[in-house]
Amino acid sequence: MKNEDVIKISQEVLAQTYGRFPVVLVRGEGCKVWDVEGKEYLDFVAGIGVCNLGHCHPKVVQAIREQAGKLLHVSNLYHIEPQVQLAQLLVKHSFADRVFFCNSGTEANEAAIKLARKYSQDHFGPGRFEIISLLKSFHGRTLGALAATGQERFHKGFEPMLPGFKFVPQGDLAAMEAAISPATCAIMVEPIQAEGGVNLPDGGYLRALRRLCEQKKLLLIYDEIQVGMGRTGKLFAYEHYGVPPDIMTMAKGLAGGVPIGATLATEEVAKSFTPGTHAATFGGNPLSTAAGVAALRATIEDGILENCQRSSAHFMTRLEGLKKKYSFIKEVRGKGLMVGMELDREGKGVVMDCLKRGFLINCTVETVLRFIPPLVITPPEIDRLVKALDEIFSGWN
Repeated sequence: MKNEDVIKISQEVLAQTYGRFPVVLVRGEGCKVWDVEGKEYLDFVAGIGVCNLGHCHPKVVQAIREQAGKLLHVSNLYHIEPQVQLAQLLVKHSFADRVFFCNSGTEANEAAIKLARKYSQDHFGPGRFEIISLLKSFHGRTLGALAATGQERFHKGFEPMLPGFKFVPQGDLAAMEAAISPATCAIMVEPIQAEGGVNLPDGGYLRALRRLCEQKKLLLIYDEIQVGMGRTGKLFAYEHYGVPPDIMTMAKGLAGGVPIGATLATEEVAKSFTPGTHAATFGGNPLSTAAGVAALRATIEDGILENCQRSSAHFMTRLEGLKKKYSFIKEVRGKGLMVGMELDREGKGVVMDCLKRGFLINCTVETVLRFIPPLVITPPEIDRLVKALDEIFSGWN
């Protein structure tokens, strides 16, 4: 079939919840994908931060093939070997003692919200249920995760929002402290705001939040759905700041492209999740967790983090070079391979121009070009994109 044939059927039968680009991708390898007509694209979106190891990483593919031939699914009423193995790896390489598996980042955040409320009720009685999150945050599309998201544009049409959430600006400690009330049970933040425009906190901000939580007996929740699994050059973004949370959510890159989510917690907090308090039928099933074990091991053992750090340094240098050349580039910011370039105008035209040239990039909050390539991206591949951006920008002057 041709691109237009698939697109025509798509427009007839799918819910139109995405503004899809006019291309049908059918194959991927490493940092490249191909459409149904054979055109090649260099991917700087990576499934929105999912394909951190690149497309169809051999170790993940092999794990999926082997597990698919043995056991696809059983209920969590029984013990699941790869689920236990993945949980053991996550505990070993993070702050956490316990892991709850689900199917997506939104579900992981729903679990975190429930766990924070349950823990607070267990320890302090009823009345403590509010969670403070940040303006420009993004935590998901279900009603609970949406209510925790500090962007009104996502709320429109779905009011009234679930009560129990407040929003303050990132970095404003006075506003955070003023927002805390006797009803507050937790503070929920992304260590780096991804969907909100690649917004990095001040170096001491997370540490100050940790102290505030300890003083007020609140839980600190990190949403690492998009910035975890090596995206920032360390396995988890919080490691850059040396400030562990009480609860952390993961998804996206955790299983190399297979749907999965996870909510991690300390032993003390996780005790509030007892049988019957939360569940997910497909959460942590054999196939997804076998893929997760392979993906996590590859990330830790195969030089992925080191490549991310090297490629990040090269990428930032090249993008800063463009900033010096073009006055409409306001800022280049990021950590690892979570990179944003803020323009003084809308960026959707750049995304389309890149697509025509064989590059997949993303634009968020209208003016921030976001680059989240696979962590195996190389400097020569980065140079190809920068050359294309230079050509596009040169036509703006």
